[in-house]
Amino acid sequence: MKTIVVTGGTSGIGQALANTCLGRGDRVVVVAPDPVKGKKFLDAAQKAGAADRAVFIEADLGLVSENRRVIAEIEQRFAAVDVLVLCARYFRSRRMVTSEGIEHNFALYYLSRYLLGYGLADVMNKAETPVVMNIAGPGAGVPGIRWDDLGLERGYDGWVAMFQGGRLNDLLGVSFADGGSTRRARYVLLFPGGTRTGFAGEFDVATAAHIDQMKRVAQPVEFTVPPILKIIDAPPTEPLSAFVEGTPLSLLHPAFDKRAATRLDTITRQLLRDKASAS
Repeated sequence: MKTIVVTGGTSGIGQALANTCLGRGDRVVVVAPDPVKGKKFLDAAQKAGAADRAVFIEADLGLVSENRRVIAEIEQRFAAVDVLVLCARYFRSRRMVTSEGIEHNFALYYLSRYLLGYGLADVMNKAETPVVMNIAGPGAGVPGIRWDDLGLERGYDGWVAMFQGGRLNDLLGVSFADGGSTRRARYVLLFPGGTRTGFAGEFDVATAAHIDQMKRVAQPVEFTVPPILKIIDAPPTEPLSAFVEGTPLSLLHPAFDKRAATRLDTITRQLLRDKASAS
């Protein structure tokens, strides 16, 4: 029985994966912000006779403090974590800053994934074949990272924020995989293809219309689960892998530049130190 942690596990791809893993006998820890959806997950597990393998942790992963609380709780409750699946994401047409002073998309889509991956590395080291599965958009051909404005204070656009978040996660995977023997978990970046999910967010009129069009041509969410399970059950041997709709992506792609990854890692560590000293 694997212990699988799924962020954003009460909707979309995360929900479909969590339910499938629970149904096949895994222990599933869902981390999400909505207690009502969390209760539905636990109630369904109870009806299926799987209550002892279902855990819900309510958390706003847009906050650094909440990520740290989740890490501490998981470390306390579980001897080992086999799989960490990072699905949590929330689109915003208008810029929003968290109560900790960080732009929300950067905080949730990138910084949370950074914190959870590194924060759970020790407990994942205790698993037999640990894997971090980052559901993002590896190698997307979008404009470069705004290094001087990661919080997009100037000219915020929801799509720019989302695509930049994908680029940041590419570099996160590079940095994590460079940990050598200190981190045993394989890091996998995966874009499963356009998927008919709830696409959580707050949209302006034009974006809402575009999202509706995307949903009409997207694949059912159930189609995304088998490829993810395949990787979970037989992780690649390489420290870092990237897949786009099942096709491996070369790590020679510019999106995986090691110098840029080191630059981002340095910026992120300094940001976290500054937040810690200010609290």
